[in-house]
Amino acid sequence: MPLKERSSDISSISSNNKDHKVISEEKCIEENGENGLVKILTTGGLRGHTERKLKPRHIDLISIGGSIGTALFVTIGSGLHYGGCGNLLIAFTIHAFMVYICTLTIGELVCYLPVDSPFITHAGRFVDPAFEFIAGYNFYIMASLYIPFEITSVNSMIHYWRDDYSPAAAFVPEIVIYLLLNIFAVGYYGESEFFLSIFKLILAIGLIIFTFITMVGGNPQHDAFGFRNFEGIHNAFPSYLGTGASAFWAAYMKAIFTEVGAEYLSMVAGEAENPRKTMPRAFKTIIYRLSIFYVLGALSVGIILRHDDPTLTDAIANGAAGANVSPYVIAMKNLNIKVLPHIVNAICISSSFSAGNSYMYCSSRSLFQLANRGFAPKWFTYTTKNGVPLGALVMSVCFSMLSLMQLGSTAKVALDWMVNLCTGAQVLNYVFMMVTYLHFYRACKVQGVSRFEMPLQDWMTKLQPYPAIFCLVCMSLIVMFLGAQAFIPSFDRNSFLYYYLMVFIDVFLFIFWKLLKKTKFVKPEEADLISGLAEVDEHEAHLAARKQLVSEELGKDSKISKMFNWIF
Repeated sequence: MPLKERSSDISSISSNNKDHKVISEEKCIEENGENGLVKILTTGGLRGHTERKLKPRHIDLISIGGSIGTALFVTIGSGLHYGGCGNLLIAFTIHAFMVYICTLTIGELVCYLPVDSPFITHAGRFVDPAFEFIAGYNFYIMASLYIPFEITSVNSMIHYWRDDYSPAAAFVPEIVIYLLLNIFAVGYYGESEFFLSIFKLILAIGLIIFTFITMVGGNPQHDAFGFRNFEGIHNAFPSYLGTGASAFWAAYMKAIFTEVGAEYLSMVAGEAENPRKTMPRAFKTIIYRLSIFYVLGALSVGIILRHDDPTLTDAIANGAAGANVSPYVIAMKNLNIKVLPHIVNAICISSSFSAGNSYMYCSSRSLFQLANRGFAPKWFTYTTKNGVPLGALVMSVCFSMLSLMQLGSTAKVALDWMVNLCTGAQVLNYVFMMVTYLHFYRACKVQGVSRFEMPLQDWMTKLQPYPAIFCLVCMSLIVMFLGAQAFIPSFDRNSFLYYYLMVFIDVFLFIFWKLLKKTKFVKPEEADLISGLAEVDEHEAHLAARKQLVSEELGKDSKISKMFNWIF
């Protein structure tokens, strides 16, 4: 069925709510003017709502730099050390292609139904409520554990200048700032990410330019080293744990941890203005972030520093962190460049801060949606009048407190567990997304819904479902070999749990919810392809009216009018 015809079918369920709240017909709203809390009583319990306040410029910048953190500038050094420059470049290129396929695939579904926590909600609508349960908690645990990781990274980079203070002096103010940016309204989060993402883009592009200038001789030593580090098979492709395959896998594991995209961009769909226009553009531009920042970033790191550089080797062996293990900073010191390392470290701090801010946003929104769907306690659905999920945000702040473990002697062990749990959850996210999309594809085919009229159209749309199947198989294989190092040279129980614990958690959660609620797989002819479309239609109509008014006042095709619509 064409989407235009289907649109008329859903017009009867469109609400007249000016704030675009999607709620059931059986409801009762209680508003407390003193504390600003909003309760929406439905048949499912207490429920809050979010609001569409993220502007096109917010979405554009979040899509490019929202999830770029310290991994690209700092911790990528361990991937270079263990894998070598050749393996690192190949690993980042392959995984960038995989992430690109995942992003455009799930983007088709997200842009069609841009609801809160879309790829989580869609898992229940098209696959199975138990599948939504594990997809939601897998992402929630991952995003929540990334918060203390980035907070700890900020503190580690401050140590580049001085370390004569308690880590709590850095942790507590950062946590408070995260809370303030997220608690008042989504607009504050959008504005903060807009400017912080600009800093990250400046840093990423600046380091690529720095690499080019120095490699052609523009450095204090006037050494045009070019691609010297790529010369010789042992330089570009060293051995690790006795084999070249292990070296490549070490580099690929770093690529998995560094290159992210679809899940974080998808999370803002439910709060994006004009999502059918802004979200497709954002999903399509993901290729620029992957190719320019990640692939060229991996190439740049291999150009400016050898994998066996003594400073890098000592830093990793001694458990150094922050700028002290950054390939860029080490290379600058090797070239006797004085001021630039401090500038890079300062911008890296803002980059890590921005990533932590994004993770707190994603963590709170995913828990909020889990509670809305009945998978978490109802009090997590409380929202402020501005649409901020207060209860879920408080829980995210609790996760940020895990950064205080650095005050103890077991900090390194705890952080290693966080990193490996996040890496496993990252790949599982893509597996869940592809399974969800394939069920969505099947539902569209059975119900006669044309996918070629949906908002996101690109070269991959015509090839589906083969790209989704290809990505599902590849990501599943990656999950299988995720902990290969645990078996080399002999079986290590701790390493095995490091890499596979998240898999066991997800399997347990699926079986637990399946048995507890006796859920059934969704039949393609019964899959819900309609709910949520009315809210988007209403929102677009309201937005079009506002833009029409602006156009009439400023001139329909004037540059000022177009800029006004982009900014406001």
